[in-house]
Amino acid sequence: MANYSVNVKETTLDNDGHAMTSGWITVFHVDAKTREYRGASYEYLMAGVGIPANSYSDAPELPPEGKALCRAADGLSWEHVPDYRGKAAYDTQTRLSTEITEPGQLPETLTLLAPVSEFDVWNGKKWVTDKDAQHQADVNSATQELNERFSTANTRIQALSDAVDMELATEEEKTLLGKWKEYRVLLNRVDVNSAPDIDWPEAPAV
Repeated sequence: MANYSVNVKETTLDNDGHAMTSGWITVFHVDAKTREYRGASYEYLMAGVGIPANSYSDAPELPPEGKALCRAADGLSWEHVPDYRGKAAYDTQTRLSTEITEPGQLPETLTLLAPVSEFDVWNGKKWVTDKDAQHQADVNSATQELNERFSTANTRIQALSDAVDMELATEEEKTLLGKWKEYRVLLNRVDVNSAPDIDWPEAPAV
């Protein structure tokens, strides 16, 4: 009965990674690019043959929640790395978001912290709002609105003044002319540097 065996003939690898005898061996595969663990398989090796590329013979330890299982860059061991896949990361220079698709540490140019405004700048640890830039944007916006209001007022005053000069204005138009002139005076007193806290005067009804 010594001619028979119910055991699977297994093999081990020598120091060069080749099978010492012909037989079966469990190997653990990783992704060629990310080195993330992809699964195990049972491979039959002839004596002197190595295991498939991107595969290893030492079993990994499963990672905890929030970690990914990868082979170390030097190929000598397994490691648990952060797994942020599916989450949004933000460029610390442009504030633009991108979805994380690979396991591992984030590059220094990305952060999981979301900026709260278009005026946020990264200080190395967190987003900080650039108050000067934000205020200047408010001033620019207020200046544009003031110019638009002046344009509307000037157009209305010119048309109503023409009617008065030609003695064609109705009493209602004369009253309206006075309101538009008063409105223009109030506009002239608006300080755009106080933006965004500006109490805009109310324009007369057209």
